[in-house]
Amino acid sequence: DNHLAQCAMLLQNGLIRGIVPKYYPTGARGSGDSRWFSPGAEVECSRKTIALFGCQIPFGKIVFRDAESGIALGLEVDDDLFAPTSPGAKLCIAGAHILCNSAASPELVGSSMRRRYSILQKSRDCLCGYIYASAGVFESTSDQVYSGHCVISEGGTLLKESSGPSFDSRITYSDLDFEKLINGRIGTAGFSHASTENAETPSYMEEELRVLPLLREDVPLMRAFSKTPFIPEKESLARENSREAFEIQSAALARRLSHTGSKKAVLGVSGGLDSTLALLVTVNAMKLLNKPASDVIAITMPGFGTTGKTYSNALSMMEALGTEIREIPIKEAVLQHFKDIAHDPSVKSTVYENAQARERTQILMDIANMEGGIQIGTGDLSEAALGWSTYSGDHMAMYNVNAGIPKTVMRVMIKWFIDSVLTGPNQDTSFSKDNEKLAAALLDVLNTPVSPELLPPDESGEIAQKTEDKVGPYILHDFFLYHTLRQGPSPVKLLAMAKSAFNDEYDEEFIRHWLKIFYSRFFAHQFKRSCAPEGPKVGTVSLSI
Repeated sequence: DNHLAQCAMLLQNGLIRGIVPKYYPTGARGSGDSRWFSPGAEVECSRKTIALFGCQIPFGKIVFRDAESGIALGLEVDDDLFAPTSPGAKLCIAGAHILCNSAASPELVGSSMRRRYSILQKSRDCLCGYIYASAGVFESTSDQVYSGHCVISEGGTLLKESSGPSFDSRITYSDLDFEKLINGRIGTAGFSHASTENAETPSYMEEELRVLPLLREDVPLMRAFSKTPFIPEKESLARENSREAFEIQSAALARRLSHTGSKKAVLGVSGGLDSTLALLVTVNAMKLLNKPASDVIAITMPGFGTTGKTYSNALSMMEALGTEIREIPIKEAVLQHFKDIAHDPSVKSTVYENAQARERTQILMDIANMEGGIQIGTGDLSEAALGWSTYSGDHMAMYNVNAGIPKTVMRVMIKWFIDSVLTGPNQDTSFSKDNEKLAAALLDVLNTPVSPELLPPDESGEIAQKTEDKVGPYILHDFFLYHTLRQGPSPVKLLAMAKSAFNDEYDEEFIRHWLKIFYSRFFAHQFKRSCAPEGPKVGTVSLSI
């Protein structure tokens, strides 16, 4: 048809399965493709196949699909990647999960960075895998240099990238999780809406591929997984996320206090992670409302398991922050309750533990009513997932600021608060009466084992009841939780992912044991969320929205 097109071919088992043209030839400022090649739309308008090697080869807009697994591939050519409405985006709307780009892009100062960011953005926006491979250094250098830049991205995450120009042969490879992409699209209304809005565009041909070999779930993975997926690996980004999370929590609580006309905020402070973060957030919410920290009624309620360390830290934090401090021991009230219900206090059963949690909640709510305030909950996302709370005890509150914060993130947030708010060149000297004292107490909280402190201390007065001995390491459970809610992998697949992430720390049997516990508790205890208090969604993973 008197057109010359720049094209990419997909080959499988020695056969050409389809040919896709470049739709937007590069102008004079680029490689000058437009001098020689016609735009793809002009070439494909008159045909759906091309005769080549005695065969009619599909040509134009093609989605290549593996009928058995459902994986769909699309081809994008070179700088079509940068088009405002790129062919790749349209291919994804048409069903492609993975885009493959065979390119001949010259290497210029800054071009590899621009390319990388564009690929990451495309794979993020389109929830797709993106495989990019450019021509290498063996091309002519009469005018330009080609570096052989290769990039593999998945859903906005860089999986693998080649280094600069090399005269050695090299292959860039990684695992791609297309099930993760499918699950991501299911939860994104934009894909179904975009398909409807683009119904008037020409339909895409579907070319069925021979069965693609998939990586078995029991095969070791080549890609790396972060042990802490809730926390960015880049420290500066982790600090920024901590700041944003703290501000979201504070703004949410400030709005709730304002909306309800509450005069006071009431919360229990145990000296543990959860109540510590909730205390900091509550004081900051008061600052947003131009109210003093003394409008926060912070209550310590020593019980049978309270240790000197947590009690001391709780008092130090409350004193440094300038909150109203109240101390209400619960031992006598709980013992009277045991007498009323005929429970032997020497029997350290669930009754023994839960009675203390419910007594504390009753005290907090009654004082909130007395003071015209609301009771602030402290339970976190990890505990909600595992059901690690006392029903109608610490499980209940009038508003829960920690509802969207997992346990692993809490540690990072408190460390950020110490480094950025209480110490350093940009510290906020007005946040507390004594930043140094508050920082020391917070550091001690970070070094204290997670515990509900419902059972008596050991002989040395230290915490005997350690949560992670009972339910398992929170770093594992947060890993399981993140991937279960974001991707929905099978148990076998999630185990393989965890083995890849924690192979230097835990063996397979250890991970398998706690994964079973995670699934068992996760599905058995979600009834507690049916009457859980409201709280803000902070990150992309939440059990409320």
